[in-house]
Amino acid sequence: MNRSAAEIIREYGPFPGVDGVHGVTYDGQRVWFAAGDKLNALDPASGKTLRSIDVAAHAGTAFDGQHLFQIAEDRIQKIDPKTGRVLATIPAPGGGDSGLAWAEGTLWVGQYRDRKIHQIDPQTGAILRTIESNRFVTGVTWVDGGLWHGTWEGDECDLRRVDPRTGEVLERLDMPPGVGVSGLESDGGDQFFCGGGRSGKVRAVRRPKRVSAAGSGSETPVDSTSK
Repeated sequence: MNRSAAEIIREYGPFPGVDGVHGVTYDGQRVWFAAGDKLNALDPASGKTLRSIDVAAHAGTAFDGQHLFQIAEDRIQKIDPKTGRVLATIPAPGGGDSGLAWAEGTLWVGQYRDRKIHQIDPQTGAILRTIESNRFVTGVTWVDGGLWHGTWEGDECDLRRVDPRTGEVLERLDMPPGVGVSGLESDGGDQFFCGGGRSGKVRAVRRPKRVSAAGSGSETPVDSTSK
């Protein structure tokens, strides 16, 4: 397993009227973050909040290229980001749902205290696959075919790349002590956006470069340990 310290590139917030940041997603231009009773759109270049949607937003957030998906207690809402309308709802798996991601035409839901990640049908909410974790699961994201999730127990948090079939931890980024991860999303490039829980912040964290199958090309972090 490759293990290294997370490199925080930038912090956004805290934001006026935001008591906590829950789910986080990225639509290619804006970072959306869930703040209890609103979904807020953040410009990652300027750090300014551009707009808000009045909708229950208690946990994970995802974007499928056209719609936002937002966990609200026992359901997942499908939202039109242009109008803010809730177009449909499906039942959430239950058990303290936290993270949410879109990949391969399905939703992936992190369950915090159950230490699980479920792949679910976005039309019905039916569970298609379950991955076990040995830590409390927060945010979930996919990038370059890899499944990553956040963990948060006590004052310790990290970001983990796991095998989506077995749950085996392949890579780990340790956050500084006391810095929480309540939501997670990749920008599709070299950084993650992480919700900061009750700090009311969103943080950008550098994604480590990957080693190619031939051992050339991208490099692993200098302070990581090769598997």
